[in-house]
This record gives sequence, C-alpha cells and structure tokens, in this order.
Amino acid sequence: MTATMPRPRIGVLGGTFDPPHLGHLIIATEFLFALRLDQVLFVPAGRPPHKTGRIISSDDDRLAMVRLATAGVPGFAVSTIDIERGGVSYTADLLEFLRAERPDHDFFFLMGEDSLRDLPTWHDPNRICRLAEIGVARRPGVRVDLATTLDALPDCRGRLHFVSPPAIGISSSELRRRVRDGEPIAFQVPAAVERYIRERGLYRARP
Repeated sequence: MTATMPRPRIGVLGGTFDPPHLGHLIIATEFLFALRLDQVLFVPAGRPPHKTGRIISSDDDRLAMVRLATAGVPGFAVSTIDIERGGVSYTADLLEFLRAERPDHDFFFLMGEDSLRDLPTWHDPNRICRLAEIGVARRPGVRVDLATTLDALPDCRGRLHFVSPPAIGISSSELRRRVRDGEPIAFQVPAAVERYIRERGLYRARP
C-alpha cells in the first residue's frame, strides 16, 4: 500500500509592506514554527479596500523591498499575484486564486489579532475561512470577543489558530515618519531594505 504524501502547508501573509520590517519577519517565523508550515508566502497587496490612499510607495518598490527582506530565508517566499491581478484586493479572491494555482496545498491565512477583531466587516469573511485556516498573532492590548466573532463567522469555528509572538513595537507608518524626519531606522528593517530606502529616497518629505 502506497503511503499518502502529506499536503504542503502554506501560510499567506498579506500586507502593504511599506516598508517591510523586522516585526513582519519575526511574526512570519513564529507562524512557520507554531503552525508547522512548509512555507510563508509574503503577498504584497495591490489595492486593499481598507487602506485606500495610504500606500505610499509604488508596487515595484514595495515588491523589491519584500524580496530583499526575505532573500535567503528558509521557508520564506514572495508572490506577486495580488499586484499582478489588479483591482481591489479582496482576501477571499486572493485565496481563490492561490487555491486554483496550488490545489494540492493546504492554506493558512495569517493575520494579527486586531484583524481578527475586524474580520466580520471584511468582504465575504466566511468564504475566507472556507478557503483557509486562520493563523492569528496575539497583540498586546487587543481584545477580541471570540464568541461574538464566531457567531458572525460560523465557518471559522475550529479553524482559528492563535500564536503568541514576541511583542515588537515596530510599525511601517512609524518607520515612514522616522525616515521623513531624518531619524534612524537601523535594526528595525533588514539592512538591505534600509539601504534601498536610502538609495531610492523613499518616504522623504516632498519639497
């Protein structure tokens, strides 16, 4: 009797990554370990509906920075699918595309606890839970009424997996502010990303 090969387990970590920072990499590493993932797929967002007007850098720059941040890290990969397909970036549609590309894989959509709190307001959230299990990174100071959330999202029952990463107080918006104000960002982003930001003049105040 032939043994059945286990299906690859793929974590999907979406975001604007403007810029990607060490917090993203630490959380991805925690998910990789805790959920026994074979790969974390970083997916730079095209046009997320909840961040309209807040993407600062071009798609090419954000994609380049994510590639620099993840280069050579075992278990990390980058997908351009969300940028390439254009239009508003709905997570449910993204997962449909990925499932069609890799029908023999199991998917885990990775998010922070604050995103879980807001998940009932997302586009077609029950479809998200039907297409992927959900990895949730706990966040200090964030409280989710899990019973209420699951009442609104019955398809998510039994599909939530909580991970407790180290508390890393780094945000992309704060990094952009620091660059704009001439403050250092060393050791908050990978060195290659810091160099790219400097060489491209990203986030500098416009004259």
